[in-house]
Amino acid sequence: MDYSDRIPTNLRTLLILEILGNSDSPMTATEINNELGLPKQTVHRLCNTLEKEGFLTRQGSSKRYLPARRLRDLGTGLLHHSRLHIARHQILKDVAQAVGETVNFVVPEAEGMRYLDRVETDWPFRIQLNVGTHVPFHCTASGKCFLASLSKRARGAMVASLELTRRTDATHTQPETLLEELAQISANGYALDRQELVQGMVAIAVPITDDQGRFLAALAVHGPLQRIDEDHAMAQKDILVRAANRLRSVLFVDHGLLGD
Repeated sequence: MDYSDRIPTNLRTLLILEILGNSDSPMTATEINNELGLPKQTVHRLCNTLEKEGFLTRQGSSKRYLPARRLRDLGTGLLHHSRLHIARHQILKDVAQAVGETVNFVVPEAEGMRYLDRVETDWPFRIQLNVGTHVPFHCTASGKCFLASLSKRARGAMVASLELTRRTDATHTQPETLLEELAQISANGYALDRQELVQGMVAIAVPITDDQGRFLAALAVHGPLQRIDEDHAMAQKDILVRAANRLRSVLFVDHGLLGD
């Protein structure tokens, strides 16, 4: 892409955010500008402004930028308040009715996986993880589903950056064992939480991807061990995969991510 000075001023910031959003890893202003072809000082100035206003942040002390909370909240807010939120929630209700357990729509954020939407089971005995809750990447079905979606190199770097805190006796605390399981998850297309986050809770998750195959969210089912063991969770996989395909169609193929 080489728009140079033909890019309207009010579009340049959006293009910077789009390029960064499409990248698998943080980018420097120079790398961003390699796709824009604008004057170097222009892109550096715009990136600095976006950082100052809370849309971008830097990776540690490096010069590489990545989305910050304000930009993530913007995307989440647009998705949540879109008319497509209704269709998405209805699909979650259909899954909850089919599996008889709580169903979650979970998205990755800097603090971990965030529960963006959910439909609770009707059972009085249930494990409560409210909308807005953040859970770790390394010991949840949704988190491992996200990690497994990364390229092998990015996956290794991400795992190396995580604090693998032990939550139960089943939690991965060694990068090697976690990476081994993530490779298997990538091959299988689903992830299990075998009481790794909460003792007595089992979960299964599948990825929801956009129209280019990029990870958007995880669709997950969880419940107490008294009702859902590993075999029972596995029996729900096809239901989740079909629902993930429906979500992909509703969000991307039929209407585009955000609709009109």
